[in-house]
Amino acid sequence: MTDQPTAADLSADIARVFEAQQANQWNVKASDAAARKAKLQKLKDAVESHTDEIVAAVLKDTRKPEGEIRVTEVMNVVGNIQLNIDNLEEWMKPEEVTPTNNPDDKAMIMPEARGVCLILGPWNFPLGLTLGPVAAAIAAGNTCVVKLTDLCPNVAKVAKLIVEEAFDENECAVFEGDVSVAEALLELPFNHIFFTGSTRVGKIVMAAAAKHLATVTLELGGKSPVIIDEGADIAPIAAALAGAKQFNGGQACICPDYVFVPEGRQAELVEGFRQNVQNNLYGSGELDKSAIAQIVNQTNFVRVKGMVDDAVGQGATVAVGGEMDADDLTIHPTMLTDVTPQMKILQDEIFAPVLPVMTYETLDQVIDYIEARAKPLALYMFSPSEENMDKVLKRTSSGGTTLNGVFSHYLENRLPFGGVNGSGMGSYHGYWGFKEFSHHRAVYKHMA
Repeated sequence: MTDQPTAADLSADIARVFEAQQANQWNVKASDAAARKAKLQKLKDAVESHTDEIVAAVLKDTRKPEGEIRVTEVMNVVGNIQLNIDNLEEWMKPEEVTPTNNPDDKAMIMPEARGVCLILGPWNFPLGLTLGPVAAAIAAGNTCVVKLTDLCPNVAKVAKLIVEEAFDENECAVFEGDVSVAEALLELPFNHIFFTGSTRVGKIVMAAAAKHLATVTLELGGKSPVIIDEGADIAPIAAALAGAKQFNGGQACICPDYVFVPEGRQAELVEGFRQNVQNNLYGSGELDKSAIAQIVNQTNFVRVKGMVDDAVGQGATVAVGGEMDADDLTIHPTMLTDVTPQMKILQDEIFAPVLPVMTYETLDQVIDYIEARAKPLALYMFSPSEENMDKVLKRTSSGGTTLNGVFSHYLENRLPFGGVNGSGMGSYHGYWGFKEFSHHRAVYKHMA
């Protein structure tokens, strides 16, 4: 990896851009829907015109299947921007309220920009999970400074090119550089900070925001459970779990992190997972490494290998997969059985194509286990029983939930996406992103 700029290298530029955005924020806040839609259209056009550069940059920084890149880093971004364009006029309308004590007066709730925003992006979907929040911030009338992860320097260069084509720097600007640049930005008095990443770094971001009483959106992660109920059809579930763990090499914040299956149905789940992995990735007998992303770096590869080794050392069984190629940071899709709660694999978020499985006798045992732990970003349940699904929803908490499937609550842009407590705070997607980057101002007008 080439040397990246440091905070010291960029200090003058950071100060200039931040001061320019502070001065310009009131002009941007006063802009109408037409002006904001024009900016969003320029952003959309820039993304589309640089599609090939985006794909090449993500491939250089990671080893993702090209089809995944085009969906997550281009198509989803373009679709998200268009959603803001199509709905912005409606979203910007004040909500009228009839005053309680004097109905002849007027009252309304007016969405207004938060001000100057900082958007910090992650490495697992470096453009998709950065430009999505940017579109929401611009739609809501904010200015914003953007910092992509230092783990994806080539994507950061393309993002900078795209943003510079679409915006003046006093509206939106991208800073490349190492982690010191992000640290320097967090020292500045932004009005709102939007961070996507780990819970550990999320705490650092929140502490930095507290110094200036900035509002925050934290899109974090956690250990997202899967509950397979009695009577559920195992075959499609095994296929869904294999596909989820193949997607981006399991490096997605909403990826299933562990599974509960009825005691008598574990063997069926293991075999179904094995067959799907075999069919998806081993058609020639060898793993098709172009079809599954590598682990992002050596540090994370060693971390995941250590979790698996710890589990096996304490009695876990490698039921599927288990191969790990250190030379190119590849972990073959793996399923572990005979896991127990004291193992690291059940304590820390895995973020890799490894899936531990636990068996259970009663649904109450599963609910008790989930209740006793940090609230996850996602919860999945496969069940033919409306009663049991309702019981789990009432007795547990998660950022979002998909029933009888995976990822769907994330993919539906009419639903808010976000975490709760340890898995995050605040939400976005569609209208919810516009709302997250807006302050809802109460206005009361006495009528003569």
